[in-house]
Amino acid sequence: MEERFKVVVTDHVFGSLDLERSKLAEIGAALVEAGGTSEEEIVQAAHDADGMLVCYAEITRAVIEGLNNCRVISRYGIGVNNVDLQAAKEKGIRVTNVPDYCVDEVSDHALALLLGCARHIPQLDRSVRKGHWDYKNECPMFRLRGRTLGLLGLGKVARVLARKAQALGLTVTAHDPYVNRNDAQALGVALLDFEELLAGADFVSVHVPLTPETRGLLGEREFACMKATAYVINTARGEVVDKQALYGALVDGGIAGAGLDVLPGERLDPTDPLLGLEQVILTPHCAFYSEESVRQLQSQAVDEVVRGLRGEPARSLVNPD
Repeated sequence: MEERFKVVVTDHVFGSLDLERSKLAEIGAALVEAGGTSEEEIVQAAHDADGMLVCYAEITRAVIEGLNNCRVISRYGIGVNNVDLQAAKEKGIRVTNVPDYCVDEVSDHALALLLGCARHIPQLDRSVRKGHWDYKNECPMFRLRGRTLGLLGLGKVARVLARKAQALGLTVTAHDPYVNRNDAQALGVALLDFEELLAGADFVSVHVPLTPETRGLLGEREFACMKATAYVINTARGEVVDKQALYGALVDGGIAGAGLDVLPGERLDPTDPLLGLEQVILTPHCAFYSEESVRQLQSQAVDEVVRGLRGEPARSLVNPD
């Protein structure tokens, strides 16, 4: 088929883009990988592109103003904080995401971090490997049934996590100003004020997007509201938790521990003091991952580009009007 469109991939983390190429070829679209992720490199590659697929690259106002033909920017993922939505709207470019590709995986991972914290699994593993066949150094531990999981945000992932946690006997509460109380009650979840949730939860799990309102949502004041036996679980965005305040709460015994899949800046310096804390479980932003979820992500992201180039409605539009 004659190539009628050009689609640029700014960056990606996949082993292959064959799936995207195959789907785009069906509508006569060529797939081109950008040579880098600076503003200049993206504009050079995409100034004449009809569509874009974006992973972590920053799609700034300057980039968007350099796009002459673009109809759709499709994000490989849920969050779109790396795309200037207002600039795209002004330019008439739709921005889409894939909001539901890893709901099972992230809820599973959050639960795994919770269980690892509750049962001190990493600490006990390290102890056994050092030749210590004794659990007493990791006392006390508490029965999971009857304890409380507090969810910050009650979106898709949090709702699935709530069901999984309830099956283990956890009471589930949530704070989400955008959720109707009756909807929460239908899930068996008590909707609470922010400080009330923090004060009552044994585990606080973060499930909010990164916005100006949620940046640093858990800071020094919030940790002071929590139980000394409580744990923080974060599989959302690293910047939602004030890392310095978290470290202080952990060192001072303000909270018992944390399970973190995300951190500010997406990487941890080898000298970061968090690495020295036994009560912290760290994973490298992998909660989203399974072979199935990655294939779903690639498929749904490129499908949004196809719909945009065909003039069809988007499945998940994040900058309406």
